[in-house]
Amino acid sequence: MKKHLGTSLAAMALMAALAGCAGSPGTTTTSAAPSATAPAATSPAPGGTTATAAVDLKTAPSSAGNIVVDAKGMSLYFFTKDVKDSGTSACTDKCLIAWPPALSTAAVPSAEGVTGTLGTITTPAGAKQLTLNGLPLYYYEKDKKPGDVTGQGVGGVWYLASPSGDMIRMAASGY
Repeated sequence: MKKHLGTSLAAMALMAALAGCAGSPGTTTTSAAPSATAPAATSPAPGGTTATAAVDLKTAPSSAGNIVVDAKGMSLYFFTKDVKDSGTSACTDKCLIAWPPALSTAAVPSAEGVTGTLGTITTPAGAKQLTLNGLPLYYYEKDKKPGDVTGQGVGGVWYLASPSGDMIRMAASGY
């Protein structure tokens, strides 16, 4: 079993390295089409927990409309200070405590219902941060359960991600 797992991980690493040769600088992109045989993905949710699922991203209804969430239903956000297709995140140091990156261990990230272009960038720690339309995706530490959208509009720079990959720049209902 260990030998097969090691071989699988080596094959996934090779696929990830080859995938990094295509697309815009710093961003590896994939089609967001659903895949029944997508590899398992792991994304740390707020509080350091880990989610494992067949897809990295999916959509869910919220008080701000239909949004992009992770496999466990946790809301994902864009940061307006990020530069599209730059291959880097503008959220660093203390920012990352409040806004942890949405990560994937899949060789090729996958999504259901997301029509924007899915990809990854490499964090300074060497992890793969999910991107949508060339922009990094983040969690908000104050979102504690699926359906929470408490990060919407924070500081006028954090916005929920729509399935098409746009920022939802309206306030969530009740705000």
